[in-house]
Formats: sequence, C-alpha cells, structure tokens
Amino acid sequence: MSDSPAPIPNNEFERALKLSEYDIDYSEIHGKLDDLTKLAAHVAGTPISLINLLDTTTQWTVSNFGLDIQQTPREDTVCQYVVLDDEAVEVEDMTEDDRFKFKDYVTDDPHIRYYFGVPLKTPDGHRIGAMCVMDTDEHELSPEKEAFLKIIANEVITRIEYEHKLKLMRHNVDELKEIQRKVSHDIRGPIGGIIGIAEILRDQAEESKMDEFMQLLELINKGGRSVLDLADEILSNYEEQTSQTKLQKNQLTLEVLQKKLEDLYKPQAINKSISYQVEINNGHQGLAFPKHKLLQILGNLISNAIKFTPEKGQVKVGLDIKKPDLELIATVKDNGVGMTKDQIDMVMSDQAKSTEGTGNERGFGFGFKLAKHLVESVKGSLHIESKKGSGTQITVNIPL
Repeated sequence: MSDSPAPIPNNEFERALKLSEYDIDYSEIHGKLDDLTKLAAHVAGTPISLINLLDTTTQWTVSNFGLDIQQTPREDTVCQYVVLDDEAVEVEDMTEDDRFKFKDYVTDDPHIRYYFGVPLKTPDGHRIGAMCVMDTDEHELSPEKEAFLKIIANEVITRIEYEHKLKLMRHNVDELKEIQRKVSHDIRGPIGGIIGIAEILRDQAEESKMDEFMQLLELINKGGRSVLDLADEILSNYEEQTSQTKLQKNQLTLEVLQKKLEDLYKPQAINKSISYQVEINNGHQGLAFPKHKLLQILGNLISNAIKFTPEKGQVKVGLDIKKPDLELIATVKDNGVGMTKDQIDMVMSDQAKSTEGTGNERGFGFGFKLAKHLVESVKGSLHIESKKGSGTQITVNIPL
C-alpha cells in the first residue's frame, strides 16, 4: 500500500480562489444539476454518477445519482487526482490500485471498483472539481461515451457560471436599492429646507407686493416640491418592497447562517468526535444581510479549526451583529494545538507551510490563506488569538 498523497496542483491557491469566487452555497445547490448526473450515468451505463467540487480540505458532492453522499475529506477522494490535469482519469480496478484499495468505499459498501472522472474546467482554465461515474463491477467506456461525458461536464460548468452571474446581478440590484434609499433620504432634508425658506420669502414678498420676486420664489417652491414628491415616491416604493419581500436567495439572517454552518460542518466534527456549536450572541435575529462570500470565509476557518482540534475537543462559532455600523462579528474558537507568536506572524504574512491535522488529515496549506484573502476582499478584518497547546480563536469583522 502506498501512503503518498496526491500532489497539490501548481496553481492550488488560484484554483481554490476561483471556486470561492463562485460563492456556492453547498446547502442549496442540490437538485440543480441532478438531470446531468442522471444523464451521465445513463450515457456511461453505470449505477453511480457524482458531481464533486474540491475546496482546500473537503470534496463537496453537489449532485449525486445512485449514491447518497454530501461531503468527503479531500485526501480520501479519487477526484483529487482529476484536478491535477486537463485529461480525464480512469481507474479500471480500484481493488488493485494501491492508492484506493484500502479506502472504505472500496472495501465496504458501496464496494466501488471502476471510476472515470472528467475535470470541471472553468472558462479561464481552473479545475474546480470533477464529474465522475462509478461502477461496483468491471466496466469499460467507449471513446464515444467518454466524449459524451466531457460534453456533460462542460454543461455543468456552464450552469455554475450561469448561477454565479445571476447571483452577481441580484447582489448589484440590492446595492442599487440601498443607494436608492439613501439618495431618497438625502434629498428630502435639503429640498425640504429650500421649500421652507422659499415660503417665508414668498410671504414677505406678498406683503411688499414684489410680483417678480414672488413668481421666482413660486417656481423654486414648485420645483422643490416636485423633487420632494419624487423622493417620497421612491422611498415609499422601496419601503413597500422591503416590507413585502421575503429573504432573498443572496441574503442571510443570523439564524439562517447558524443553520447552514451547522448543517455543512457538523458531519466533519462528528467524524472526528468533536463537539461543534454555532451560537448567536445577540438579539438581532431577523435582520437580513448579504450572503456574499460569508459561507466561503467561515467555512474555511471552521474546517481548519476542526482539522487542528483533537478527538473529543471543542469548536465553537459565535455570530454577532454590531450596530449602528452593521458589522458582522464572527468568532471561531477551538481548544486544539494552538500556535506560537512566530507561527501567527507566519500565518498572517501568508508564509505558513502545510501541516497535518491532529487526526493525520492531509494539509494543503491554503484554507486560512484563502479565508484571509476573502475577508480583505470584502473590506473586513481578521484577528488571531492563540497559545501553543491551548487552542486558537479567530475573530472576523465584516461590514454588511
């Protein structure tokens, strides 16, 4: 048996960054690609087909046919080899391959024997995952079927791109609505003041019988009122839309974010017998805010915390909103191996090297770096408190 891990792609950080830019919510994407996994299994004649996306530590199965699975540690997967090259990867007999023959999915149910995986390649050349078909028996694919599977894989990327562009459009619309609200409020104050002054001067002009001056002031008054009416109309429309609109797909509340973080990362904690909790620290429940990159940031930090916490340890996530600035404050705290000051300095300067986790998990060395990059991209801040042997707490502040 060979214990040598798969080599890390030369462009691993750029590859992981590209996946994070799609800002995929792994708890919501299920169902949107199921027709493609079913089609791939039908074309290949296999009982199993999966669409997998690989982040820095985890393989997320975003669509499955014939095998109920949601996530797998990246170091245990076959698809980690697919993202190394543009060519498809075929394993004719997993039971004879030293890399996989002792894996649980080979020795136990579902007893996978055959694997064929096609890289999911973005338009700019990054391989963010794989579409694969598998069989529990011997199997053979003709060149024509392999070509069909590559076409289906291209369609997977097309749909991911489409969903991403829709998400960006929704995000931009929300920003425009917020600008609309602020402009409406900003207009009302000064215009209202101008109208008030014009009315006072008009009354004085009437007493002095200054006809021309009165006409000019009347024009100012009418013009100001028309702008003020427009501002009131814009503002009332905005407030009506806000009161009637349910939580949008590109929005979260603290409760929704709490539920997503629990559902997505509790399986990793349970797999390592770690106590994992996500708590809300204040009463700002129900307040909607943009989802933009939050799941990617917190997900990488939580996966890292689980990785460096021993069995029976604890990982706690705290969520808070600071007013009046509307700033999300998230803490990820563990009682794991901790870091020295020198190690913290290296991590913050992006000089840290990959290390194995407490359960010998494969270290790819990009999770924290990616989270830090994403925090900075949304104009947030990140702070580390840690002591060797006493755990780590990472605090993230993100303006909403």
